[in-house]
Amino acid sequence: MFRFEAWKEHARALKTEVYALYLAYRDPRVPWYARLLAACVVAYAFSPIDLIPDPIPVLGYLDDLMLIPLGIWLVLKMIPADVMVDCRAQAKKSRLVVGQSNWIAGAVVIGIWLGLALLAVLVVARLFAD
Repeated sequence: MFRFEAWKEHARALKTEVYALYLAYRDPRVPWYARLLAACVVAYAFSPIDLIPDPIPVLGYLDDLMLIPLGIWLVLKMIPADVMVDCRAQAKKSRLVVGQSNWIAGAVVIGIWLGLALLAVLVVARLFAD
C-alpha cells in the first residue's frame, strides 16, 4: 500500500539531514574537502536550479532522488561521526524553517554552471585555434 505520510516523514528527515550538513559545513572540526563537498550538496539541495529541470517527466525528479542522497552519503563518509551527532541534534532542535528556494544557493549553482560553460568554451576554442 502507498503510504503518503511515510514519504512525507522521509522528506522531513532528508531536510533535517541537509540542514545538519549545513551546520557541519560551518564546524571547524570538519576537514576542508568535506566542507567543500558539503557546501555543494547543501547548495544543490536548496537551490531553485536543478541539473535536470523538474518539468521533464521522470528524469526531472530523478536527479533529486539520486544526486542529493548520493551527495549526502559521500559527505557523511568524510565528516567525523561525533560532529554529525552534534549537528543532527542541533538541526532537530532548531525551529529554523529553510525556505523552498534559497536564492543565494541558486546564485552559487548558476555561477558554477557559468564557470563550467566558460571553461568548456575556452577548451573548444583552444582546440580549434591549433
